[in-house]
Amino acid sequence: MISPSPVPGNGPIGVFGGTFDPIHFGHLRTALELSETLGLAEVRFIPCSEPPHRDRKPTAGNLRLEMIKTATAEHQGFVVDDREFRRSGPSYTIDTLSSLKDDFPETPLCLLLGMDAFLGLSGWHRWTELFELAHLVVAQRPGWNMPEDSLLGRLLEERRTAEPARLHETPSGHIFLQAVTQLEISATELRHTIAAGVDPRYLLPDSVRAIILDSGCYR
Repeated sequence: MISPSPVPGNGPIGVFGGTFDPIHFGHLRTALELSETLGLAEVRFIPCSEPPHRDRKPTAGNLRLEMIKTATAEHQGFVVDDREFRRSGPSYTIDTLSSLKDDFPETPLCLLLGMDAFLGLSGWHRWTELFELAHLVVAQRPGWNMPEDSLLGRLLEERRTAEPARLHETPSGHIFLQAVTQLEISATELRHTIAAGVDPRYLLPDSVRAIILDSGCYR
């Protein structure tokens, strides 16, 4: 079991969820840029145990955890958190944030999302309650703009801030958009590539590649 650890410094905690099947440089670069831009105390990688909106069953949790641990081992500000594997049932983000708030009641939480996840936000379980527990930080595609007449457009108008300091000063409720380096790496395409016998070198850390090749998990 990976237990909660004290938060270094006074910044918010970045909460980075997903199946990470497998984790790759797109995940890691996004986490690094958001952490540095926002002054996060740490980024918690929280792999999903039972994705509620996916038909495909993800790779075994122990292998995904091992890949994330080795991928993040050299960065002091990255933390691996296995709490979703210690909870039964579907891995709903609202439950994970509630659990984190219990562990760190005085620390603001920043839920780190890709643009695709943000565009599907209204389909999430109890999605409107997310703002009671965390800020939303969206890794934005350069040049992208939200249509103003959409549900999310109106939500942005109400909750968007351009000031990282607001994420430190308030416990939850804001949306922050940040353009990040776009590495067009897809975990789905990586699995297909590996299954076809193509070497994934330079798309993910060598340590992750070694685990994949040794285990044969995507063959």
